[in-house]
Amino acid sequence: MQDPTESEPWWRGAAIFQVYPRSFMDGNGDGTGDIAGIRSRLPYLVELGVDALWISPWYVSPLADGGYDIADYRDIDPAFGTLAEAEALIAEGHDLGLRTIVDLVPNHCSDQHPWFRAALAADPGSAERALFHFRPGRGPGGDLPPNDWQAHFGGSAWQRTTDADGRPGEWYLHMFAPEQPDWNWDNPAVRSEFESVLRFWLDRGVDGFRIDVTDHLVKEQGLPDSAGHHGRPDPWRDQEGVHEIYRSWRTITDGYPGERMFVAELWENNPARFARYLRADELQTAFNFPLLKSAWDAAELRGVIDDTLSAHALVGAPPTWVLSNHDTTRHVTRYGRADTTYDFDRAGRFGRPVDVDLGTRRARAAALLTFALPGSVYVYQGDELGLWEVEDIPDELRQDPTWLRSGHVDRGRDGCRVPLPWSGTERPFGFSAGPGDADAPPWLDVQPAAWKDRTAAAESGAPGSHLELYRAGLRLRRAEPGLGDGPMGWLPSAPDVLDFTRPGGFRCVVNLGPSPVALPERAEPLLASGPLEGGLLPSDTAVWLRWEE
Repeated sequence: MQDPTESEPWWRGAAIFQVYPRSFMDGNGDGTGDIAGIRSRLPYLVELGVDALWISPWYVSPLADGGYDIADYRDIDPAFGTLAEAEALIAEGHDLGLRTIVDLVPNHCSDQHPWFRAALAADPGSAERALFHFRPGRGPGGDLPPNDWQAHFGGSAWQRTTDADGRPGEWYLHMFAPEQPDWNWDNPAVRSEFESVLRFWLDRGVDGFRIDVTDHLVKEQGLPDSAGHHGRPDPWRDQEGVHEIYRSWRTITDGYPGERMFVAELWENNPARFARYLRADELQTAFNFPLLKSAWDAAELRGVIDDTLSAHALVGAPPTWVLSNHDTTRHVTRYGRADTTYDFDRAGRFGRPVDVDLGTRRARAAALLTFALPGSVYVYQGDELGLWEVEDIPDELRQDPTWLRSGHVDRGRDGCRVPLPWSGTERPFGFSAGPGDADAPPWLDVQPAAWKDRTAAAESGAPGSHLELYRAGLRLRRAEPGLGDGPMGWLPSAPDVLDFTRPGGFRCVVNLGPSPVALPERAEPLLASGPLEGGLLPSDTAVWLRWEE
């Protein structure tokens, strides 16, 4: 964390906690997490030691995609509370030293958004339809989609409409679910609308925005087929025009006090193209997903770290490290499998054996690794408790559109979105409170019985618990002047070991190999992810040291 008295912006070294509202804390007893629940747990987040919250979408939404299908960008969904409650949360967070980042979803909206409903009711070629991507179909009678694009959630990226007379009509583009039509960012009205949305939330005190699918907004002119695009960006992403949008947004946020910021969701494998989004007049930060996708392997992780630092150095931006989020398999589970990598082939990995104890040891070591690296770090709710992916969700309870759109092949992301366990020994583990129906089950009522040992209450104050490791790590991270943003240097090490220094005599050593290794001489342990064995660092363990060269 950057001290507020220093000149460097706070976001260059912050620890930021992701809140998935439906599953964080239910403050009114109706089984759905809400703003009242978040407000009640602000002291918990302060004690955890984070600097800011990123709140996943809380806007008015039919929840066809967990809130990423937005019907009103300027209001709170009644399931979560009211706009006044949101404003109070932002203000209360500021009073406690917590900043607030909200999710912005500019690529698509809900099919219940008033502008899209008007577009469906309008004629082909109308101004209403020009706000989106409507096209006639190909083939006899226009029965084939306008191009070969595939939706990320499965199936064609095009949905055919029905005209007022009942006959099949035009098609509209949706790169995700059919309930999520893509905006047409070539239309000045769309650009103006989102600039207004930015100002609306900035005026209410938010400190930043997480931009959903950052590189998708602008599509290639003419919407050509994806086939034949080898060697250049897909026609639906990473187009040159997207940078103009973010330069205009940066001008807006720079006009507000308090160092407002952006963090990009950017699954871009090309380091040079990735860095373009982080130029000085565009976005400040972007999630570093290569580390999240990496195997638990010292050489691979070191390569990712080096590549990340090099790419960010090109534009003077700080790296942003993340191990899990609401879209990915929790890393306790990933690290407990024989294949510890991550990609979006959830169907291919589902049901593979998981050694939770092994995954937990590695997750603890990974936490200290990311906390020690240069830049900022994100913690997904439940990471601090050591929660694992819930895979045995009954099919009838699954809600993720990937489950539906894949023909029940991809089990989806519900397993990382299960409501948090707060207290008690039985479900729902203190998730619900307040004046509502005390018997209302959580919206996704599948918490494992074993989570009784992973509740916040059970872990709080328990020596060696996952929660206390996170609290100690984040507390030290804040206190150590050499942590957060800044330089690092590798030291010679065995092939299975990561060993690096940060300014001020700080040293981090991570043993990813199968056997213990000797701890450095002239080093005093500050914090370890697991018990140390005399002068040895056990397998799958990280240690922070005060070191004299």
